[in-house]
Amino acid sequence: MPELPEVETIVRELKAEVLNRTFLDTWTDAKSLIKNFSFEDFQKIIKGKKIIDVRRRGKNILIDISSDYVLLIHQKITGHLLLGNLVFEKGKWVPKEKGPLSDDPMNRFLHVVFNLDDGRQLALSDARKFAKIELWQKDALEKSKEYMKLGPEPLDKEFTFGKFKELFIKKKGKIKQVLMDQTFVVGIGNIYASEILFSAKIHPEEDVTRLDEEDLKRIYSSMVKILNKSIELKGDSFSDFRTLSGERGGFQSIVNVYQREGQKCFKCGEKIKRIIQGGRSSFYCPKCQPKK
Repeated sequence: MPELPEVETIVRELKAEVLNRTFLDTWTDAKSLIKNFSFEDFQKIIKGKKIIDVRRRGKNILIDISSDYVLLIHQKITGHLLLGNLVFEKGKWVPKEKGPLSDDPMNRFLHVVFNLDDGRQLALSDARKFAKIELWQKDALEKSKEYMKLGPEPLDKEFTFGKFKELFIKKKGKIKQVLMDQTFVVGIGNIYASEILFSAKIHPEEDVTRLDEEDLKRIYSSMVKILNKSIELKGDSFSDFRTLSGERGGFQSIVNVYQREGQKCFKCGEKIKRIIQGGRSSFYCPKCQPKK
């Protein structure tokens, strides 16, 4: 699933490409991806709306459009947005030119396509069709239960170490699962929780009640450093994620533990181990990340 760096990558690229563009019409072959309106009503509302801003909240892409509407896109497990010149041929959308959009098979699952007023198309590619697209009035979105329960943004300048430390007061649970809880702090999933904890030398199953201030400082510092580094590299493309132009990100080339079970740790030579936590795989180095 795209995490904070992947979503932030798309948001920044969208801001550079589609501000002040207008939606002409919308196509889909998977109406179930539109969640809170019928597709027909969704088409009518979004037609003619101008893109005012693009931002992120957690793992959600938020496209502010005219008439005070917000287009919310959550890419879920296999979804990613693409932008380019597409043409509809033989019942499907295909790129007009050669390049990443046409060459990478991960970009061929186009299930929702927005025609823009500059002739380009903004498309959602999603192999498993788990993504969601919602249309909200801005005030209603910000007052919705799901939106209001989201935790703080880890890269906000106001989210200091002091505020991070406060989150752990009376908190219980294993540290990796706590970091992945979107009501605790947003945007961190399996990839970055594993990498953050390796960098901080913390075992993924460590109980948060056993962490001292120095442990928390290392986690906070690693979190900020790793998330920013991945944004710089345009995210992780170990699996399905691609950038807006259809290209792979680069973070997967520098991971230390994620998906490296049985391989040697780059720092100590010990073999990376994998365990299951909450139904998800956790990767760690038993020598670099011993339990207390």
